[in-house]
Formats: sequence, C-alpha cells, structure tokens
Amino acid sequence: MKIVCAPDSFKGSASAGEAAAALAAGAQQVFGQAEIIQLPFADGGEGTLDALLEAWGSQAETVEVVDAIGRPTTARFGRSPDGRTAIIEAAEGNGLPAVSDVPLQPRRADTYGVGLIAAAALQTGAEEILLCIGGSASTDGGTGLLTALGAQFLDAAAAAVAPGGEGLSRIASIDLTGLHPRAREVRWRIAVDVDNPLTGPRGAAAVFGPQKGADEHDVVALDAGLTHLSGVLAEHTGTAADDLRTRAGFGAAGGIPVTLVSLLGAEVVPGSTMVAEAVGLAEALTGADIVLTGEGRLDSQSLAGKVVDAVSSRAPEDAAVVVICGGLQLSPAECRAAGITAAFSIADGPADLARLQARAAQLIEDTAAHACHLLARR
Repeated sequence: MKIVCAPDSFKGSASAGEAAAALAAGAQQVFGQAEIIQLPFADGGEGTLDALLEAWGSQAETVEVVDAIGRPTTARFGRSPDGRTAIIEAAEGNGLPAVSDVPLQPRRADTYGVGLIAAAALQTGAEEILLCIGGSASTDGGTGLLTALGAQFLDAAAAAVAPGGEGLSRIASIDLTGLHPRAREVRWRIAVDVDNPLTGPRGAAAVFGPQKGADEHDVVALDAGLTHLSGVLAEHTGTAADDLRTRAGFGAAGGIPVTLVSLLGAEVVPGSTMVAEAVGLAEALTGADIVLTGEGRLDSQSLAGKVVDAVSSRAPEDAAVVVICGGLQLSPAECRAAGITAAFSIADGPADLARLQARAAQLIEDTAAHACHLLARR
C-alpha cells in the first residue's frame, strides 16, 4: 500500500506542511504498514515558498531589501538541496500586506525589493530562479525588479524615470549595460495563476489596480504607462507590441512578466505545473493506491490549475483520490468528473471559522482517518 499526502495550505489554519503531516497521521491510524509520503504542495501563489522549503527539507535564507514603497525590510528566499534552483515569492519584496499600514500608493509602489531578492539568489550561484508573483502592491511592469538588477529605464533626457507605474509613460530607452552579469545566464520561470493580459479592460491596471488602492484616474494612468512600456520593449527587442499587450498572463502582479520575458527570456508557466516539477509530484504519485490532497475550500476554481487539479490529474487511474477541505462547494458529480473519488469537509458540526481554524490540524487528521476507514472496506 502506497499513500501520497499532497495538500495545499489551509489559509489561516494550517500550512501545506502541517496539512500534509495531519493527512499522514490520519492515514497511519488505518494503514499502519503503508508507505506514506508527505508532499506539501502549492500553486505558485501565497505559501509556495514555505511548501517548497518543506518538501525540499531546506531552510530559508534572509536578505535585506525594501518593501513596495522603499522602506527597509527583510525578505526570504529558498534553494533546492543541490543549490541549483532558487525559489522567490515576489510578495516578500512587493507584497500588499507589508504596505497596508499606510495609505496605499498605487502609482509609486514598485518591484525594486523583488529585484534585490533576485540579486541575492543570483549571488548564490543558482542556475534557475522560480519566481512566484501573487499578492503584489505594484503595477510597474517589473521595471523596479530589473532596475535592482542593474538595468536603467531612461527618459528622453537620459535620466532615470520615477519608480513605480508613475514613470512608465516617460520611458524613452532601456540601458542594460549595467545588468547583473548572471541575470541572462540563469533560467527564469514565472509562476502565474491568472490569464489576464497586460493592458485593456482585463489588464493589470483595470482588474488588479483597485485592489492596490488605484482610483479610476490611477487606473487610466497605469494602463497608459503599461501600454507605453510594451511599445518601448517591443522596439528594444523587435517583438510585436500587440503581442506583449495581449499575451495571457502578462497582466499578473502588475505586469512583471512582460519585462522579464522581453529582456531576460523568462518563461511564464502555471504555478501548479512549476511546483509539481520542482517537488517531483509525478514521481511521488507513481504506484500510489491512495492520494490524499486538500485545501481550504474546494470549489470550481480548484479545478482550474490549482493544487487539487494538479494532483488529481497526475494520480494513477486506479488510485483513490480523496480531497479533505474546509468548505466543500462541489457536487459529487462535479468531483467525479474531475477525477476525485470523494471529498470531505473537516467541519464536524456548527462552528464559527475561528473555532475551526484553531482545531484545523486535528480536524484534518480525523477526517483523513475517517476517509481511510471507508477505503479500507473497499
């Protein structure tokens, strides 16, 4: 008997590692002689750094950076056991929660702090950087990140433009002579979980700008800035500007992908795919009899490239795939159509969210044991 426990975090309740341990403990109660593999998982969004560190058995490294409005802070990044791959959560350097203690500055906020993390990762000798870009406070098209790595975005007078989205419309040229010597040597992969284009009604400014404090005037200005940036990048690289403005996923995190793809040759990939490769999900699932996965809420979004979808779609055809979750919003028919054998909520009766969160790990373990008892009778 082989059992694989590969859950996402239960946000606000249990990390992916804690959830995996709880699932394993529940399975152990029933299948004491089974091979039980714990594989904390994530979809490239919040919690991916911690999930990979737990899966790799690695410790985070800390670096002095700045937040999205330039205030000194610290940030973490991780490295694979062989040191070849570095994992960065961009929100460690440009996250919205870190600047929510002051009035939001949607035009000023930038990604310079993310670039400082990347520079530290490059200094370690990493050959690949996995960049997870959710939760940002910025809409600067990734220009701050490249600036921290030595690039210059210059106006018509050859002076550096203002940081953040504010300066995008003034960019006349790009100077890469001072770029970090390893920035274009490493492989960059950017994890995204949205398909929004860079500009327009579904673009970075229009859809995500209001979450970052942008009013309607800011949205117009930021969208115009990103449109202008795409034109400058197109001229610099020989790419079609329309392609940069409309490509799916380029609107993620204030447009970070457009500059990194154009200037560093970065790849944009679904976050769950990137994490699956990094932790060896396919190998772990080979020969599995039972696959236990889960997340805070199982709904239609779970089936669109999130953790549950990534795990269930890679599980062996004859394996029982069981989802343990907080909120269960899919019907049995929807679960079966998605390759899920069964789904169980950890809620054991009427209770408010705070009470369930406080007992989450134990509830996950108990529910996993319940599911395994049912499977043992098959």
